[in-house]
Amino acid sequence: MREIVVISGKGGTGKTSLSASFAYLAKQDAIVCDCDVDAANMHLLLDANFQDQKDFFSGELAIIDPELCTNCGDCFDVCRFDAITKEEEYHVVDPISCEGCHYCSRICPVDAITMQTQKAGDVFVSDIKNSAKMVHAKLGFGAENSGKLVSKVKQIAKELALKEDKKYVITDGSPGIGCPVISSLSGANLVVLVTEATVSGLHDLKRVHELTKTFNLKVVCIINKYDLNRVITTKIKDYLVKEKVEEIARLPYDENFTKAVSEAKTIVEFNENCELTEQIKSSWKKIENILKDA
Repeated sequence: MREIVVISGKGGTGKTSLSASFAYLAKQDAIVCDCDVDAANMHLLLDANFQDQKDFFSGELAIIDPELCTNCGDCFDVCRFDAITKEEEYHVVDPISCEGCHYCSRICPVDAITMQTQKAGDVFVSDIKNSAKMVHAKLGFGAENSGKLVSKVKQIAKELALKEDKKYVITDGSPGIGCPVISSLSGANLVVLVTEATVSGLHDLKRVHELTKTFNLKVVCIINKYDLNRVITTKIKDYLVKEKVEEIARLPYDENFTKAVSEAKTIVEFNENCELTEQIKSSWKKIENILKDA
């Protein structure tokens, strides 16, 4: 089993659409994994049915028992996150601001504060349109620990891939270089960087590539909408050559790409014969060949 992680330094590059296209082309050879837990949307393109759901618990929240609270104010004084406010007869905790540090519970003279593990999100295992399975998640409103949720999603996906003897895990990572991206890169056999021909696209490509270098991962790149700014495309190409990153595709702007998304389809099923579809199919074959030699 080999894991392909598709990431980008910024949002809007076409990363998720390409990930979904690869998943569609892989058919039943792959388990699909959406690690963009803060704003998951690949399920829309792959028609996930949300068949199995599990609660994800992470982090703790301080709870003040109003019957025990003497309103002494010690917890209010020590809270550095301004999560505790004073009511008429007792103090209360704002669940959004609380960082679960335990300080207030430890200094409470009457043990009125307890720490409760919080539900931070939901994890789903779904059947998708190409008869494969997809593991995805949704981070709860105001919840933290998205990196831990990504790790959980990847763990389930890999276990499922090993159990069902799949060739690949295709992972759609979060944009940027934060904790969710770092978690999504863990254990990857190949990282596909998706960028676009814009100034911000080039800038953020450099940032996310520097991140992958710290993990010593095999990296390839796809330049999407290369024909929007050929000057920037040349700069991206020069950077890839300098960094010895293989460019596996240079995709043109195509309105069919947007039309496919509007109909909740991947481009490879929306228009099987267009140039863009052929190039994405070619990219997937190159990825498979790279993994054979890895």
